[in-house]
Amino acid sequence: MKSIAKIALALSVVVGLTGVTVAAGLDDIPQDVRDRLYNPNMIDPSQPIGPSAYVDWKSKAAPPYTIGYASSYAGNTWRAAAMKRLQEVIIPKWKSLGLLKEVIITQSNLNDATQIQQIRQLVDQGVNAIIVCCSNPTALNQSVAYAHDRGVPVFSLTGYLTSPYSVNASTNYQLGGYQLGKWMAEQIGGKGNVMVVQGIPGTSGSDSQDRGIKAALAEYPDVKIVGDVAGMWTDQVAQGEVQRWLATNPGKLDGIVVQSAAELGVLRALQQSGRDMIPVAIGGEIGALCYWRQNPNYISAAWQLWPPGDEFELVWNIMMRTLQGQGPKVQSILVDPIKLTYADIEKAVPADCKMDDDTWYEVGVKNWGSDPAFLDKFFVKPADPEAYKP
Repeated sequence: MKSIAKIALALSVVVGLTGVTVAAGLDDIPQDVRDRLYNPNMIDPSQPIGPSAYVDWKSKAAPPYTIGYASSYAGNTWRAAAMKRLQEVIIPKWKSLGLLKEVIITQSNLNDATQIQQIRQLVDQGVNAIIVCCSNPTALNQSVAYAHDRGVPVFSLTGYLTSPYSVNASTNYQLGGYQLGKWMAEQIGGKGNVMVVQGIPGTSGSDSQDRGIKAALAEYPDVKIVGDVAGMWTDQVAQGEVQRWLATNPGKLDGIVVQSAAELGVLRALQQSGRDMIPVAIGGEIGALCYWRQNPNYISAAWQLWPPGDEFELVWNIMMRTLQGQGPKVQSILVDPIKLTYADIEKAVPADCKMDDDTWYEVGVKNWGSDPAFLDKFFVKPADPEAYKP
């Protein structure tokens, strides 16, 4: 992969959609942020990090806006928590500000063709912007271009699209995966057999994270990946896949690295197998965190790579800033993964918690990239989007 310096040099100027030449791109992002989140050795090489197509763009429509949410899947705890934040917090708040008319929601159940059709239908219905979630990085590109050609920007939540006309918002998943893999290797003493439970293969968030996990584990010659299954970011699926693997592989297993939201299913599979409760990577599911809360010595840390409600507010804030003409500098706005200690969980999860709790631990929207002091760094003309007056 090209170095960041070369990318910045080659892409230091972009012609905005109005024809005005505007300096933008990684060279306009503070060095400390670039070092942490855009390190060329620790980022998916397919992650788009060039100048944004919307650096000199503003919606021709005046608020209140109509927004489309073309969700790809509704069947896990993460999606439920994200939808809850959207419907119970975000929509009422932005309607009260006079900046939102309505949100039109569609579901494609992991069918790319259906999601493509739904995006086009949302454009034809007259939405002013579209949010997509956790999708295939290339399958939607033609529909994103269709939207762009009609003045409708598309914002990708929790994973990236490779279209030059999308704005992507997430953590750096390869970095987050690397941190998970390294943590697991250290947790088991630098040697042993590890199982990897992917999310939904083919989606950018899952593939990038899996790439980072396996890169970290490969740095430990005495750590061997003995199992690799797809948990589909869903507890029931992960539980079934891990149970089947354990039943047919009776050999020693020392740890399981699983992408959230499937860790609760993995813990249940282990419990039902009768095996020792070996370390499992835990993300944000309260039920899984509850097991750690009640067994303090179980693991040393957890990693939050995508708190659902906070994640949705991040992309929402980026979208509103873009509609208002603040000008995102780069195609992908990346935020830091967050490491959770037992002290964090002790404060957030009560001692009488239940492992069947399928809600999520949120780190707080300001801690997840939406603090203006952080998010302002990614816009040419930063301002408080909630105070917008057209």
